[in-house]
Amino acid sequence: MRPLIFLLALAPGLLHAEILAGIAKVDITDRTVPENDPCYAKALVLKSGETTAVLVTVDAVAIGGIGRIGNGFLANVRMELGDLAGEVIINASHCHGIVRNDLQQLVVQAVKDAAKSLVPVKVSAGSGSESRISENRRMFLKDGTQTDMRRAYSMPRDEDVLSTGPIDPQIGLLRLDRADGTPLAIVYQFACHPIMNPPSKGNSADYPGFASKVIEEATGAMAFFVQGCGGDINPVHYKEVSRPADAEPLGTMLGASALAALRRIEPQADATLRVSREVIALPRAADYEARITAIETEQKALVAALKPTNINFKTFLPLLLQHRLFPDMPSHYAQGYLDNPEPLRQLDADNKALVEAYLGNLALMEKLTRLNANLALLKKHLADTKAANSPTLDAEVCGLRVGAFKLVTFPGEVTVQVGLNIKKAAQDANAHVSGYTNGYIWYTATEQQRRNTGYAQEDCDVMVAPEWQAIFEAKALQVLRELAR
Repeated sequence: MRPLIFLLALAPGLLHAEILAGIAKVDITDRTVPENDPCYAKALVLKSGETTAVLVTVDAVAIGGIGRIGNGFLANVRMELGDLAGEVIINASHCHGIVRNDLQQLVVQAVKDAAKSLVPVKVSAGSGSESRISENRRMFLKDGTQTDMRRAYSMPRDEDVLSTGPIDPQIGLLRLDRADGTPLAIVYQFACHPIMNPPSKGNSADYPGFASKVIEEATGAMAFFVQGCGGDINPVHYKEVSRPADAEPLGTMLGASALAALRRIEPQADATLRVSREVIALPRAADYEARITAIETEQKALVAALKPTNINFKTFLPLLLQHRLFPDMPSHYAQGYLDNPEPLRQLDADNKALVEAYLGNLALMEKLTRLNANLALLKKHLADTKAANSPTLDAEVCGLRVGAFKLVTFPGEVTVQVGLNIKKAAQDANAHVSGYTNGYIWYTATEQQRRNTGYAQEDCDVMVAPEWQAIFEAKALQVLRELAR
């Protein structure tokens, strides 16, 4: 591994009695497309003595990689910020809003505006909890494999599902109050995909936008949402089709829970400000070809298992209803079965076999759609890996401490168990882990998930080998411990 290290102001003696903070925000919504609610970029500049830290939150899908923000965005922002470049931490909420083409200039200006408005602040940190708005989209199946729930393909059969994965209900909180006690900024961190508003509703910051609105209207502070380890966490009832999808109730609940926790937090004497940045090398995935071969083999077996039937969907559906609603006499009234039962009993047996065969074909078709979607991802990343011509890829790990609040970041879509592992090992209620920050390296699933033969998207839409998890967890814990010194 070839780490490139930039450690900034981590010495224990560099403690200061006062932190200065400045804030600014800019509307980044692309209004050439329909709009449901606005998207923002928000800048928080912190200064204590010779140490400066810049936290930027963006209502966008990622910092490079996918969406409208290009891969050179972070480097260009740093270049334009000059002296502030080394201290910049940019987190994407991962909402699927469409941002303006001039986002880079807007973010740079917001940071500069925030740096011009520094005021002394009192710092407090704590946490809240919200368990009602998220669910783990991973499902453990009875055959020992795992799958996931996505709009790209169907759910597995109910009878095949054994259990689901965990969520992280913690809301990490940092509050900055002006000298007169009025709130200036509230940073709140939470782990969940912001994908509840469908594209048909128009441009949207999704549930974080509504949560921030609740917090800002109640406090007068600027609210900064920081996405956590939400790689496999969906908004609750994400796949529901019985009512319109709506992110606002979820955001309202998150905002209300954050406010309830904020009321219990008192300003603390700790005015520590520390920031770090380190680039680590992670092993690239080397199992694409084996996984592609396995999926293609499974596809052939599934296609071969499809059974011929005498019915199509038009005839299947009424037969299914008849046999489910009236299993004893599905084809006729009781009178018919009493007068001459044998022909009807034979018809029932034949039709039941046709229905079961058609149901079996449907299950095979649904499995094929899941395999097809994930096979395409594996082929894409195989091509990208060959083009990269390197056994490793670089990932930036940042650390930020403001008072007791501590944050370690990573550029991947980190699945929730990784964040839970790190926080448990850190044994610090004010230590938090965020993905989607300072770059984008696709999903970063756990080692167990990466080795799953059920082919969930988090396992296939990846660039890193299973060993990435141990490397990052060790590094994240080291960063948090250095911040805590």
